[in-house]
Amino acid sequence: NLVVLNTLSKAWGMASLRLGMAFGSVELIAILNKIKPPYNINGYTQKMAIEGLMQSEKKDNLVKELNELKVKLVATLNEIPVVVKIFPSDTNFLLVRFVDSSLVFKYLIENKVICRDRSNEVNCENCIRITVGTQTENNRLTDLLLSFK
Repeated sequence: NLVVLNTLSKAWGMASLRLGMAFGSVELIAILNKIKPPYNINGYTQKMAIEGLMQSEKKDNLVKELNELKVKLVATLNEIPVVVKIFPSDTNFLLVRFVDSSLVFKYLIENKVICRDRSNEVNCENCIRITVGTQTENNRLTDLLLSFK
């Protein structure tokens, strides 16, 4: 009764493929196969995914870089006054609690920084999901948060 969902986005550097995978028991996958389109992945996407999966060293380097960027981002966010808490994360995004997430979210969106408002989720009051970006993207985010009034 467990299904693991995965994408080739960040770690494999293939977000533009928009390809997801499900791993589970034979019985569960059989049920999922009944509700999906018969030809849900085109040939080009399959070819690019296979080529990308052959480059595990590239993936390892991307994951290492992402983890380093995340450590830096967390350290910087911890110094920003409107940040209340950063939840532990083993992913490529952070769940961050703010003093007033609705104002912060609106401010970030107005400044063309895309994030996800999670404040309506259970136990996520005043929380925003922030994806770890490039160093330039992370700097832009933290600069905006530092200048937030």
